Amino acid sequence: MRGADISRDPCPWVILNDAGGAFAMGAIGGGTWHFIKGARNSPYGERFRGGLNSMRSRGPIIGGNFAVWGSMFSTFECVLKGVRQKEDPWNSIGSGAITGGLLAARGGWRAASVSAVFGGVLLALIEGVGIAMGRAFAQQPPALAPPPPSQ
Repeated sequence: MRGADISRDPCPWVILNDAGGAFAMGAIGGGTWHFIKGARNSPYGERFRGGLNSMRSRGPIIGGNFAVWGSMFSTFECVLKGVRQKEDPWNSIGSGAITGGLLAARGGWRAASVSAVFGGVLLALIEGVGIAMGRAFAQQPPALAPPPPSQ
């Protein structure tokens, strides 16, 4: 495939890797969020225990939700790479749109289309920021001095 990203694993392994990474992010972030929420909603003297209970009960659920999103996104990105035979930002944007639409499909066509647009726009923003940062922080080639005059 032309322009293939050789720093990543092949597609079947990328899906599992991204699902695991998404689960870890969701479990850590969700666990932290629910620990704070549980501690704040617990009575005085039981705040730490309430935070732990809330973290234990809700953290893995949030991690699982993130894993589903991450694995669906990676699957669709691999499919688009294979179908289009290109690796460019449009694969990520399309994958975000398809993932958002399918995850909201149970809510009807209107909810699915709104979520698809939102997923595509969100991934377009992420890709745009990534491209802008890459250009802003790319190393400039050193300026070459003109050759010395020959005598």
